[in-house]
Amino acid sequence: MIVETHKISVWISNMDASIGQSDSESRAETAGCGSLALALRSFDFMSFTNNALFSVVLVTALAVFTGTLEGSEREEPPNIILVLTDDQGYGDLGRHGHPLLKTPHLNQLHEESVRFENFYVSPSCSPTRAALLTGMHEFRNGVTHTLQPREQLYLDAVILPQLLKSAGYRTGFIGKWHLGNKGDYAPGQRGFDWCSTNAGGPRVHFDPVMIRNGKREKGKGYREDLFFDDAMTFIEESGDQPFFCYLATYSPHSPLAAPEEFVAPFRGRVSDDEAAYLGMVANIDFNVGRLMKFLRGRDLDENTIVILMTDNGATYGLEVFNAGMRGCKCTIWQGGSRAISLWRWPGQWEPHEVNHLTAHLDVVPTLCDLAGVEIPDALDADLEGFSLRPLLESEEPVTWHEDRLLFRHVGRWPSGMAAEHKYAMASVQKGDYLLVRSHECGAPECREFSSQCTTLRSVEKGATRATYTGENAGFHWGITTKDRWSLFDLKNDPNCRKDIASSQSKLVSDLSAAYDQWWDTNFPKMIQRGGDKGEPTPRNHRNRTANQP
Repeated sequence: MIVETHKISVWISNMDASIGQSDSESRAETAGCGSLALALRSFDFMSFTNNALFSVVLVTALAVFTGTLEGSEREEPPNIILVLTDDQGYGDLGRHGHPLLKTPHLNQLHEESVRFENFYVSPSCSPTRAALLTGMHEFRNGVTHTLQPREQLYLDAVILPQLLKSAGYRTGFIGKWHLGNKGDYAPGQRGFDWCSTNAGGPRVHFDPVMIRNGKREKGKGYREDLFFDDAMTFIEESGDQPFFCYLATYSPHSPLAAPEEFVAPFRGRVSDDEAAYLGMVANIDFNVGRLMKFLRGRDLDENTIVILMTDNGATYGLEVFNAGMRGCKCTIWQGGSRAISLWRWPGQWEPHEVNHLTAHLDVVPTLCDLAGVEIPDALDADLEGFSLRPLLESEEPVTWHEDRLLFRHVGRWPSGMAAEHKYAMASVQKGDYLLVRSHECGAPECREFSSQCTTLRSVEKGATRATYTGENAGFHWGITTKDRWSLFDLKNDPNCRKDIASSQSKLVSDLSAAYDQWWDTNFPKMIQRGGDKGEPTPRNHRNRTANQP
C-alpha cells in the first residue's frame, strides 16, 4: 500500500500544479480537479486496510481527473438526502389510503416523486440498514438480528458514505444507526464526516442529550425535531460541496410518545398506543415539510435528490390500516417487508409510478450511478442490487430485470442455531409470486430459548394475540404447512389466503431450488461475518427486545 500512497501523493501534487498554471478560462474547466484534490487530501491513505475501498477512491479519482483535463463537460453532482423512518408501515401514509393520517407534506412528496410501489426491505431494522448501506443481503454482512453482537456490520464492509466520499461528497449521519455503536462499528468510523444522535436512543423523546461529533449537549424539544434541525445544520455547513445526508429517525418505533399537538387528533378514535404511534408519524410529516421548505429557501431544491423510505413492515398501526396486506414487522409475509420508497429530483425525474420488483439492495448501485462513483469490478461483483436509473428516468414502461428473485429470511433465531432455521420464516419473491415458509423450525433445543419460533408455536396452538396484534395473530403471523413451501399470487390474492403451490409445481420447484442455492452459498459468509455469534436468550428471560426490536 506504501507504493500506491506515494503515487497518489505525487498525482495530487501534479493536479494542484496543473490547476495553478491554468489561465482564467481553463480554470473553469479544472475547478472540478480542485474539488477532487481537496476531497482526496481528506483521506488518510496510509490507514486504508480495505483494498476494495482504496480501489474505489483511485478508480473514481482517475476517471474524474482524466475526464476534466480532457475538457469534457460534467454536470454538478446532485446532493442526496436519504430519510429512513423506523417502524412506519407501507400503509401509514395518507396517499396510501390511510383512514386517519392526513400527512399533507408526505403526500406532496409522494406526488412529486418517482414512487416504487413494489419496493421491499428486510423484515426488521438492523438487517435493512445493513443491506441498504452495502447493496448486499444482510446475511452476507453477518447481520441477522437487532441484538448484539448480531446487529454489528462486519468491519471490512464497504458502505455507501465511503463510496460517495471517493467522489468528493461530504457525508453526514443523523439519528438511529443500529449496526454497532462502539469503536470501529460507529458511523463516524464508517465514512461519515459529521454525526449526530441522542443519548438514550428510542427511550428518550423530549429534551434529549444530543451527541454531535462526539460532543454532548443538552437539547431542548422533541427528538425528531432536533434530528431534522441537525440535518439542516449539516447541509448549511456543507457550503458548495456536494453532500450526502443520511437521516434515520427513531420514530415511530416504540416506546411511543410525541408532542400532544400531533397525538390529540387521534385520541378517542383508536387506542392510546395507536394514537401515540400515529402522532409520531404526523410529526415526521411535519418535519419533512420543514426540510423541503429549507431546501427551497436555500436554492438547493433543484439539485438535491430526496429519498424517503421505511425500514420494515407495520407495527403499532397494523390493526388501524395495513393497505390490505398480510403480515407485520418480523414476519415473512408481504406486510413484513413492503416499504414506502419515494425518490424526488425536480427537473430531472417526472413523477410517476414504478411497479417493477425493487429493493433496498438497489440503493447503493443507484446512488453510485447518479453520483459518478466508479465501482471496481471486484466490489461490483458482490453487489446484489441494480441501478434504478432507467426506472427513474423513464415514464414509459421499460424492461428491467424481469426475472429478478428476492430472498428474505426473518433471522432472529437463537444464537448458535442458524443451520436449524434454514426454512423457518423464509421466502422467495418473483414478480407477483411469493414462495413462503412460515413455521417454527422444529428443533427440540430451540424450545429452550426465546425467538420468533416462540411466537409461531403459540400461534399454531391457537393464540390470537402476538406482537403488534391483539386479535389477528393467526392472520398476520400466519402458519404455513410444515415441511413444504406455500405459494401465493400477490396480485390476485393480496391477503395470501389461497395457497396455489399444488397447481404451480414447476414454479415451486424452481424457486425452492433457487432458495437452497442462495442459502448454501451465503451461509458460510454469514457464519464467518458473525451472523450466528452470541449467547441464545433463555425462554423465560425478560428481554424487552427479544421479540420486539
